[in-house]
Amino acid sequence: MKIETPFERPVGIVGAGLVGAGWAIVFARAGFAVRLFDDDRHVCESAIPWARKQLQALYERGLLKEPPDKIAGRLSLTSSLEEAVAGAAYVQESVFEKLEVKRRLMEALDAIADESVVIGSSSSGIPASDFALDLTISPRVLIAHPVNPPYLVPVVELVPSAQTSPDTVAFAEQLMTNIGQSVVRVKKEVDGFVLNRLQAALLREAWALHRDGIASCEDIDKTVRDGLGWRWSFMGPFETIDLNAAGGIADYAHRLGPLYYKIAQSRIDEGPWDVDLVAQVERDRRERLPASELAKRRDWRDARLMDFAAARFAADES
Repeated sequence: MKIETPFERPVGIVGAGLVGAGWAIVFARAGFAVRLFDDDRHVCESAIPWARKQLQALYERGLLKEPPDKIAGRLSLTSSLEEAVAGAAYVQESVFEKLEVKRRLMEALDAIADESVVIGSSSSGIPASDFALDLTISPRVLIAHPVNPPYLVPVVELVPSAQTSPDTVAFAEQLMTNIGQSVVRVKKEVDGFVLNRLQAALLREAWALHRDGIASCEDIDKTVRDGLGWRWSFMGPFETIDLNAAGGIADYAHRLGPLYYKIAQSRIDEGPWDVDLVAQVERDRRERLPASELAKRRDWRDARLMDFAAARFAADES
């Protein structure tokens, strides 16, 4: 399976919301012509103006190698699924996270897609085996789950289905590496993959700490924002503990393993997130950030991510 270089064949984006439009920036920035399609025409028509705004912000922070207008010029809207995927080397699916929606799309793609196209799904937790089996395209479908926004946070989880071919995985890994993403190969299908399972463990404990009156929402956020997050912004949990004991990770496990076991035993079978607890945390958050300010705060978050990306790239090159 040939890895396409930019300009040879386009990339199709199906689902042009925040995730799909974010992917469009990633591919256009890497030199690909990108065709976008969404069943919701308003969403589709909003994608390129939104992308232009993000590209300008990236350019102002030195995060683009080309002028934003040149990159945006590689983006185009299409009026049909057929037009979006015709002749594409790769298609990124970013439709709603609903099993039936993804299955219908896979069946539609099965009827029209070129026999060589590889299809990546942005599914954040539903394995491809749940919606992409027993089709002609099945060997060429896999999960390519990003973190939003993918043009700022580079990690992408590649998860094959039971029917995905090894060539497809190799193609996707090389493609994602070529466009500047950081590839995580998930060896087995599991709900939530790696990223959301790690986040789930942290959230489970955060809910419990608040429920039990141990810490406020803000102090829990502060612990991650001003504590764990500082190290986690440039190293993972295993490297963190490897460096936190004189004798490395085995020494850390020997010293603190019993404590972590005791903590784990106290949180067995927590059950679903409690509705009343969620409502309480919602009230706490809305006191700190009114619902009317959410969009503005998301813009602030993305601006901070851009600043962080610029600083990290500079540090990595030094």
